[in-house]
Amino acid sequence: MNAHTLDTSTTAGQSAVLDTASAWWLTALDRLERTTVADPAIRVLQRRIRSLPLGGMRDLLHGRPLGHPLHPVLVQVPIGCWLSAAVLDVVPGAQRAASTLTAVGLAGVAPAAVAGWVDWADLPPEQARVGLAHAVSNVAAVVCYAASLRGRLHGRSAKGRLWSLGGLAAVAVTGALGGHVAYRQAVGAHPAT
Repeated sequence: MNAHTLDTSTTAGQSAVLDTASAWWLTALDRLERTTVADPAIRVLQRRIRSLPLGGMRDLLHGRPLGHPLHPVLVQVPIGCWLSAAVLDVVPGAQRAASTLTAVGLAGVAPAAVAGWVDWADLPPEQARVGLAHAVSNVAAVVCYAASLRGRLHGRSAKGRLWSLGGLAAVAVTGALGGHVAYRQAVGAHPAT
């Protein structure tokens, strides 16, 4: 077996793994989009959010002055801070900076969440179902990063780093869910698996 044959078989194996993971993920999303278990709660929440007396703030939160939704712009603060904190966690002597970035990321959650909920309130049922899962996974990320910050501030940096990794995993899941909500209709429905 020569190097080219080995390289080709490795690439084919990696492709098969990615295809399997993709099929699993898209099947899970299809099921989530079709399940109606949370629909009564979703309808109540959407109605309540739409009835909030936000006035002109509603247009700002939707991002109308920008010409595109505000939520994806605002999520860059927590995501960027938390990813940067993870990088600094492996840099000797950068624990204080990683703690600061973790705190700034947590502070950036509220504006992003408010804009996200305002957008979510206007979504059709299929997207709202995935959007609710996106919100739940966001809560998981915030809990992980709050625990990370607490550990860091109490001198338990290893525990803080571990919670940060859990938070980063939750951010990856919530980002994938949010991307599905935002872009599925833009690129068309994915094939049923």
